Amino acid sequence: MSDQTLALDQVSGLETTAFTFSERVAYLKRFGGHSQSFSTLQPGMQYFDVPDLGYIAYMRKWGATIVLSDPVCAPENFGEILERFQKRFPNASYVQVSKSVVDFLHLRFGLHGTQFGSESRIDLGKWTLSGKKKQIIRTALNQAKKTGITVQERYSDDNTREISEAWIRTRKCKSNEIRFLIRPMEMEYKENERRFYAYQDGKAVGFIYFDPIYRNNEIISYVPNISRANADFRQGIFYTLMAHAMDVFKAEGIPFLDLGLIPLSLDANTEHQESRLLKRILHGLYNRGNFIYNFKGLEFTKSRFRGDNFKTYCCHKRSIPALEFLAMFKLTQVL
Repeated sequence: MSDQTLALDQVSGLETTAFTFSERVAYLKRFGGHSQSFSTLQPGMQYFDVPDLGYIAYMRKWGATIVLSDPVCAPENFGEILERFQKRFPNASYVQVSKSVVDFLHLRFGLHGTQFGSESRIDLGKWTLSGKKKQIIRTALNQAKKTGITVQERYSDDNTREISEAWIRTRKCKSNEIRFLIRPMEMEYKENERRFYAYQDGKAVGFIYFDPIYRNNEIISYVPNISRANADFRQGIFYTLMAHAMDVFKAEGIPFLDLGLIPLSLDANTEHQESRLLKRILHGLYNRGNFIYNFKGLEFTKSRFRGDNFKTYCCHKRSIPALEFLAMFKLTQVL
């Protein structure tokens, strides 16, 4: 949360004033409509700030510049801010961006825009537990009730770190908490974050942290960016926590709930701007890479909520962005 600093704009040759943290938060609340907009404020991010427009958040590793999510600005200004950013960082790559960002970068700069995964949004006004594919959620709720599990919204719990460390030990990647694509569990900035805990016999056994998604200074959705559970309740606790939180948000009049990134959940068809070779590699990683990350399990879990799915992309200069992907995986701490 630094004070204002001066930076040299290499395009105009003029010094520009970087936003203060509070100014950046103000842009987030006006234009933070992407599921990862809140995550752009995670520790370690660098920023490309354009007064009266907004900002782009990125990290650098091994000489690679990697942008996370859509620019935090009005959608009609994506082209202007991306034009400036791309001229400063002509070899930049982008991850988890929308089709409108892809279309501009492909048409203007010739970048590939390859599907990286999917996202899903639930209309809470229409949300119910009925339907065949939601049977697993109903079963989880029934099991939670029988075993005395209750859910409470709380700011924190003494057992949080213990649950998290035990959960990480059950993951494919056991050494570190994933960063960058998933913001860290503890962030200094926490405004409007919501936390729900599941309890059994008075002890927390799981939790989900929800981040706000904004439009015009109003919260229009939440996204579950951090979820942990006792290893004995690998699925049921998540479904139980989600169902409870969704009921709370619906009662508050929140229009939507976003499920966030479903990595490598890909359309079989290849669009004209996609790298065909990279798309085949990503399909192969999904099919044979479950020892690295539980891609299929995550896709199955999120599909049970029957949200409206849409594609999310990565943009890259080379057809096979090997160094850029390695740098990204290093930033996420998967490697």
